[in-house]
Amino acid sequence: MTIGNIAPKKERKSRKSKSIVDEKAPLLPKRQDDDGAEFDEFNGASFTGAVFNLSTTIVGAGIMALPATMKVLGLGLGIVMIIFMAFLTEASIELILRFSRAGKSSSYGGLMGDAFGKYGKIMLQICVMINNIGVLIVYMIIIGDVLSGTSSSGVHHAGVLEGWFGDQWWNGRAVVLSVTTLCIFAPLACFKRIDSLKFTSALSVGLAVVFLVITVGIAIIKLISGGVMMPRLIPDVTDLTSLLNLFTVVPVLVTAYICHYNVHSIDNELEDSTQIKGVVRTSLALCSSVYIMTSFFGFLLFGDATLDDVLANYDTDLGIPYSSLLNDAVRVSYAAHLMLVFPIVFYPLRLNLDGLLFPTSRPLVLDNLRFALVSIGLIAVIFLGANFIPSIWDAFQFTGATAAVCLGFIFPAAITLKDRHNIATKKDKILAVFMIVLAVFSNLVAIYSDAYALIKRNTSPRE
Repeated sequence: MTIGNIAPKKERKSRKSKSIVDEKAPLLPKRQDDDGAEFDEFNGASFTGAVFNLSTTIVGAGIMALPATMKVLGLGLGIVMIIFMAFLTEASIELILRFSRAGKSSSYGGLMGDAFGKYGKIMLQICVMINNIGVLIVYMIIIGDVLSGTSSSGVHHAGVLEGWFGDQWWNGRAVVLSVTTLCIFAPLACFKRIDSLKFTSALSVGLAVVFLVITVGIAIIKLISGGVMMPRLIPDVTDLTSLLNLFTVVPVLVTAYICHYNVHSIDNELEDSTQIKGVVRTSLALCSSVYIMTSFFGFLLFGDATLDDVLANYDTDLGIPYSSLLNDAVRVSYAAHLMLVFPIVFYPLRLNLDGLLFPTSRPLVLDNLRFALVSIGLIAVIFLGANFIPSIWDAFQFTGATAAVCLGFIFPAAITLKDRHNIATKKDKILAVFMIVLAVFSNLVAIYSDAYALIKRNTSPRE
């Protein structure tokens, strides 16, 4: 039941050729006498480039919230949940790709349309929009936290620019995010092929590794010197409220692995589509390793003082030589990483919004005015959200409990149970039912727990 056996290269090529003819994509050579350099660009994406792009899709802002999940779950249970979610994500992507082969669908939306008709495709597009807008807002929030500081926890944590130059009008959150949006996000969002972003993706993964190496080094030095306490291995459950609070981490864990909306785009551009299974597994293994190490050493460093965005913890004296320099290196490297991840997540967001608003229009890549207007509108919404949503935990819980869980588990499970092409095994259907029950139950409890905590927080000052 391997993806490679289901999707021979010949079938993959014919599907790709059909897509090219139908969409008349201007980024492909239209004439035989086109310059060879442009033709070479579209011979197909490499395995390494595909791994970088998918890994970049996965390792975004989720890594910053994972140490805070350790504070809720404890280190032992938290790491187990990270590994469990990786295996569940791989299984759900395998289902998506297998049913896409059977239905000759070249996109996630096409697969939902094949299984559930027009309304299934529309539902998918709406969920991609909600999830990706939420994730990109989180990216901007973190960048604002790093460069300008944050007071979301009630205590002000100075940003890098504030630490270097003091409190100036030009290093305020709104100004910094405006400059970042105009000078970095907007230019990177102009690329019309996802494979064009493979070099920025490779650089972003490298920056994430830099962040991880510095964090591990700091934790090991403090561990040797006896500067850290033994972290909790299990959750601290004392009553029903604390038990229900455990489920609030599920949306964060789900969001940390959501990459399903980019799998087809990466698969369609692969030179050899039989490699997609290896691409998915390699990316998930790489990202899981990064997640586990970041969660372990991040929680080891800060314990129960870990903030929702662990980067905000790196503004205090760590008790080691060159503490200030290392703090800045950690924060700047990851802020730069997120700036480079932005276009990878923005790419499917723009395509799905355009497909939802203009389903019968010519392809977006052929209409520069529409391309520009859709891009500008989306960036403006994300910018406003980043300036008005106070915490990444709030954004993660909203997107994770709604759109992310649908994209990652409910939709793949529903496609499997629908089984329009009669290829699902009994094991597939059992897995699909498990995914739906787990997703619905855990997220309902998470939403209830969040609402209860919010109501309690708002009413407590009056008592």
